[in-house]
Amino acid sequence: MSTRVVITGASGNVGTALLHRLAEAGGYTVTGVTRRQPPATGIYRSAQWRQLDLADHDATTRLQSVMGDADSVIHLAWGFQPTRNVRYLDAVGVGGTRAVLRAADVAGVGQLVHMSSVGTYAAGRYGQYVDETWSTAGIPTSAYSRAKSAAESLLDDYEHSHSDGVTIARMRPGFIMQRSAAGGLRRYTLPAFVEPSWLRFLPVLPLDRRLVVPIIHADDVADAIARTVERRAAGPFNLMAEPPVRRDDLADALGARPVHVPSSMLRPAVALSWRARLQPIDEGWLDMAFTVPLLDTARAQSELGWAPARTSSEAMADMGDGFKNRADTESPVLAYRGPLTSVLRDLRAGPITARKVP
Repeated sequence: MSTRVVITGASGNVGTALLHRLAEAGGYTVTGVTRRQPPATGIYRSAQWRQLDLADHDATTRLQSVMGDADSVIHLAWGFQPTRNVRYLDAVGVGGTRAVLRAADVAGVGQLVHMSSVGTYAAGRYGQYVDETWSTAGIPTSAYSRAKSAAESLLDDYEHSHSDGVTIARMRPGFIMQRSAAGGLRRYTLPAFVEPSWLRFLPVLPLDRRLVVPIIHADDVADAIARTVERRAAGPFNLMAEPPVRRDDLADALGARPVHVPSSMLRPAVALSWRARLQPIDEGWLDMAFTVPLLDTARAQSELGWAPARTSSEAMADMGDGFKNRADTESPVLAYRGPLTSVLRDLRAGPITARKVP
């Protein structure tokens, strides 16, 4: 008998990796829920699809019908753009999590696996390892971090008031990379007129020498999620690969010379360029990069029998190869758009930081 899973955000970065992982394992019937439905090609043929924006007012009701006989719901859907429309991002992230949780409860789903993030953690241990008991208060200046923290608070409230309700697991990975996500990451993080392969000609990397961040490959995140479903595991799980990535590692990957520029000087430059619509990342992402802790993964190793198959360097190299070769997938979320296409879309529909559909 197959295990029926419903995956929100199933056509995105982690969702695509998870589809591969479940298909390889066999024994799963998958329903993918996404705002932009992928074509029935490649790995996306392995799932049935329901098109739904979790920010819609009727999302809870519509999700209930999708989750009717699901054994597990894996909630991956999240918004990264438009960064100028925080109300919509919160409606997708926090409101969407609320809708998924309510629908899963009403539908009697046995397990909910929620994709949280290192971004849910509070400041105070930068460059040091924390386990899952560290505060999930988030980083106040980061809209992404605030929303991840608020989503976890929803889960906390539910667990406190529903002792016999849905079993909840929370995955807290570091920054997730893979080759086939390069197309999507290019749109969300680089100016529309920049071709990612041009980064190899960057002569210097002006960045604070203190930088140290947790990195993990999407395939390793997918493996942890699959193991969580297989074991019907509950609770939070930190996920990262070793060693932590430092500024000089990024410079080496780009073939650039590292130059120390304090984050306090970088922040106004990022803020001003974002406000001037020269690039799509606001200063909250920089704050988070220089604030979040490293992740102790002992619980995932002991409870799930999990260990990352790729080092952080291998994960970065895989993403770098994707940038150089314009890697993407058939999914609209991960599809590659070159500079000309991106600029024309900005002129027609507005910049990615402001329009509803990135």
